[in-house]
Amino acid sequence: MGLALIVSPLTRLVTDRENDMKTTVSSMCKAVVLALALSAGGASAAPTIFWTDWTGSDLDSGTGFQAQGTITTGSSTVTVTYTNPQGISFYQPTGGAYYYSGGTDGAGGTSPFTSAAVDNRPPTTDIIALNKQGQQTLTFSQAIANPVFAYVSLNGNGYAFDRDFDILSFGDASDGNACGYWGCGTSYKQVVGAEYQLLGTLEPHGVLQFKGTFDTVSWRSLSNENWNGFTVGVQDTAVDFCTANPTAPGCTPTNSVPEPASLALVGLALGALGWRRRSRA
Repeated sequence: MGLALIVSPLTRLVTDRENDMKTTVSSMCKAVVLALALSAGGASAAPTIFWTDWTGSDLDSGTGFQAQGTITTGSSTVTVTYTNPQGISFYQPTGGAYYYSGGTDGAGGTSPFTSAAVDNRPPTTDIIALNKQGQQTLTFSQAIANPVFAYVSLNGNGYAFDRDFDILSFGDASDGNACGYWGCGTSYKQVVGAEYQLLGTLEPHGVLQFKGTFDTVSWRSLSNENWNGFTVGVQDTAVDFCTANPTAPGCTPTNSVPEPASLALVGLALGALGWRRRSRA
């Protein structure tokens, strides 16, 4: 009887411990599954774009036009300079109509300006409106990664860029999106010699993306048309993007920052080299 009284509580204690362990393991498994699900969901989410905040007024005292803006990323502020020797239709750095309307934000949404590669359309009314054919240039104060170019009402005109691009989205039912501010229209790319032309039908509104890292992009408006407009955004600076994605197109050891472990290895190698030289002496 005495032995039974001792064994019974011990058995109960072991059983309780086993149940506690099962509960703990089950909770851990659920947490791991949840973390994997969240990770998978995050990996498939469209990147957030940092759009230009255009400021000030025309900096060109002649017949041309020049304006500046800033792009504020998670860790840097990039100055953007736009130059157009022909002049423009109008410049809207604050206030005015919101020409990026239509549809909803988010990957898989219906906005002409969002897609699987762009999570958020331009958040403000900032726009540069063009009406003359000719060359123009965007210059960034430091190299940026995978910039995106939002265009509005490219009706009766086209842009011929100096570098290749991908059309990400446009405002038309054929692309699964709502129409843009001025109506529906499709967009397509045509390569002519060394130019990569953005063309379309009816009233194209949409976004294209240049892949890689660089600090300038130029294009030519193909005809006079009043008016068509644009703004520009980036995925990140080249340094930050390439540090996180060292094997991405355009990323090289010269524009990625070494990780602490890499720096430590370099220090050890230099120390070993110095010891070897001293031992020879």
